[in-house]
Amino acid sequence: MRVKVRLHPDSTQEKIIKLEPGFYVVWLKEAAFDDKANDALVKMLKNYFRREVKIVHGFKTRLKLVDVADK
Repeated sequence: MRVKVRLHPDSTQEKIIKLEPGFYVVWLKEAAFDDKANDALVKMLKNYFRREVKIVHGFKTRLKLVDVADK
């Protein structure tokens, strides 16, 4: 399954909100520096979906395309 994620790095809170099917907004405390925000996003989405997750597109932008493994 592929989902779109709008990332808000360097936030004061950490949360995930599902706006519509296949589109999520994520707030992270990690800064967008040295891929720390991307690593934190993958870790947070793995806990949320309870499946393997990898970023497919958007490594340097806030809008990302993420692949969530099927079981």
